[in-house]
Amino acid sequence: MPRDLPIGNGTVLIAFNKDFQLKDFYFPHVGEENHAGEEFRLGIFADDRCAWVPDGWQIHRDYLGDTLIADVSMQHDELGLRIVSNDLVDFEENIYLKKLTVENLRDEEREIRLFLSQDFQIYGNEIGDTAAYKPENSSLLHYKGERYFLANIWANHKFGIDFYATGNKGTWKDAEDGVLSGNPIAQGAVDSALAVPFLLQPHGKELCYYWIAIGKNWEEVQALNLIVKKKSPEEIFRRTGDFWRLWVDKERLNYDLIPEKIGRAYRRSLLICRTQMSSNGSIIAANDSDAIRFNRDTYSYMWPRDGSLVSYAMTLAGYDTSGFFRFCGKIIEKDGYFLHKYSPTGSLGSSWHPWLNNKKAQLPIQEDETALVIWALWHHYRQFRNLELIRSLYDPLIKKAADFMMNYRNPETGLPMPSFDLWEERQGILTFTVAAVYGGLMAASHFAEEFGETGLAKDYAEGAAKMRAAMDKYLYLPKDHRFARMAEFSRDGSIQHDSAIDASLYGIFAFGAYAPDDPKVKSTMDQIFQTLEVNGGIARYENDPYYRIEGQPSSNPWFITTLWKVQYLIALSKTPKDLKPALDLLEWVADRAMPSGVMAEQMHPETLEPLSVSPLTWSHGTFIAAVQEYLNRLIELEHCPDCSRPKYSKMRSILLPLESSRILLGGALNLNQR
Repeated sequence: MPRDLPIGNGTVLIAFNKDFQLKDFYFPHVGEENHAGEEFRLGIFADDRCAWVPDGWQIHRDYLGDTLIADVSMQHDELGLRIVSNDLVDFEENIYLKKLTVENLRDEEREIRLFLSQDFQIYGNEIGDTAAYKPENSSLLHYKGERYFLANIWANHKFGIDFYATGNKGTWKDAEDGVLSGNPIAQGAVDSALAVPFLLQPHGKELCYYWIAIGKNWEEVQALNLIVKKKSPEEIFRRTGDFWRLWVDKERLNYDLIPEKIGRAYRRSLLICRTQMSSNGSIIAANDSDAIRFNRDTYSYMWPRDGSLVSYAMTLAGYDTSGFFRFCGKIIEKDGYFLHKYSPTGSLGSSWHPWLNNKKAQLPIQEDETALVIWALWHHYRQFRNLELIRSLYDPLIKKAADFMMNYRNPETGLPMPSFDLWEERQGILTFTVAAVYGGLMAASHFAEEFGETGLAKDYAEGAAKMRAAMDKYLYLPKDHRFARMAEFSRDGSIQHDSAIDASLYGIFAFGAYAPDDPKVKSTMDQIFQTLEVNGGIARYENDPYYRIEGQPSSNPWFITTLWKVQYLIALSKTPKDLKPALDLLEWVADRAMPSGVMAEQMHPETLEPLSVSPLTWSHGTFIAAVQEYLNRLIELEHCPDCSRPKYSKMRSILLPLESSRILLGGALNLNQR
């Protein structure tokens, strides 16, 4: 079930399913240590019955404006009740806060009870957990090892929990008669529940706050609980909203240049990408634990490719992702390459790429991942000119990776040695990979030039040029007027091509190997659009089996591949009028997001509903990049007829009011430092 409404602060990440049940609870790293069990439940006892969400409830899921505060309304017509839940993670402290407003839709006074259950599975397993009532601050505490979770409430004008139960998994069922047992402690596979009684006036409303303080010991969570009390839950709520509104508008983008729905999707994409970025610099592909049911694994890893392309997008948007490159500098292998994927803390991730092929040792890598880190770092440097960052990474990351790319080549052809493709399904010499390595070597050449190593810069550039020439010679199919997806060389020197049409061929222009209007590129891209178009979107490649819907004649369209078409149309444009198809397709993509703005990996080929994991960070990053590239191209092409100056400015010139800066901390707008 796709995830929705992720909220977090770089240390804590929480996500819900479509039924607004909390399903993922990560701490202390985004994507690592999911402490959620089955689901955290919300329900109401009224009219001698208990109604748990979602049973009988109409649910509308969204965010509160341009913030990382969930705004979810739930209405139960039969019970005549409405609940509004605003959920957030404080931008600074590790506090999950839920603001609940309960409304009586009837004409008579009513007594109701609001129930909340906590289903922790600490460290990802249910062995040895403890749930206990703590009388010193009237809270419920779940703990194991160095993970502590303290739940508390403010309701009926006071702090503290009066009605509760702990027990073996399923304690929430204790609420269904309207009364909790009051059992004060349980250990093993446990959960807990609490109740809040309300007297609702006719068409009246009552408000309560519920929070979970998150830490590594009792002292930490107790201190966080006191912060909520001293500052007040409403102050935590207000300041977090203020921070995210300021953060998302940091660059003062001129939204008058794009339709409102694109602007909204852009801002949501910025915020959603932020939730997937850990405070240690890692950028996680997706955090949707339901993927375990299909793959026996999750997407909660840092793929250097995904991270690089998301970092590139955030760079275009004006957000500093220095921490990502520092993270990469720490995990790069000693010989200068990146392996398949990494955990959020930098240890080697699970993989299906073998170290042995036909009884011969091989590197189980996707070389585009190594190249794109350097390519993205060059764009980051051009934007921020962070010399200290580049100085610290020049030898251990940039030169090390560039030297590997130079050495990991076939000396006769100039092409990279075989590696796995970006879809992680086939091995050979992939056109996408070659184009990425070209971009990586050119970026390394620019860095070497900046550092005065002109000879090295020349070597890297010549290596890239030879690779570019080899693409013409070995990867282009003259009879088909397009590039092959992949080539393989036999021992006798013959070459076999995989000529399947693959959307990843967009890489031939994306990383600078070819101009977008090169005839080879135009013919290739035209055939991609003609062959892979599915109900308005673009599939990955012909007959893609991944998550394919049984009985459907076509593969699934993906968000990123559809946005690659947008990026190509932008790059190809020569006049402002040429940009219209790209803008229309951007709107089409924005319309395919969930109501909250969350974008999945794929779409159903017929209904265009989200499929596979969500949110996919790469989808949101590509949307951000496409919007920024659209604006840059529009400004470049549209000039004043009288003075020939650019007609538009990408940024608004309005100054921030003085009070807008009061919530900022030193360095708070750096994505990787708090």
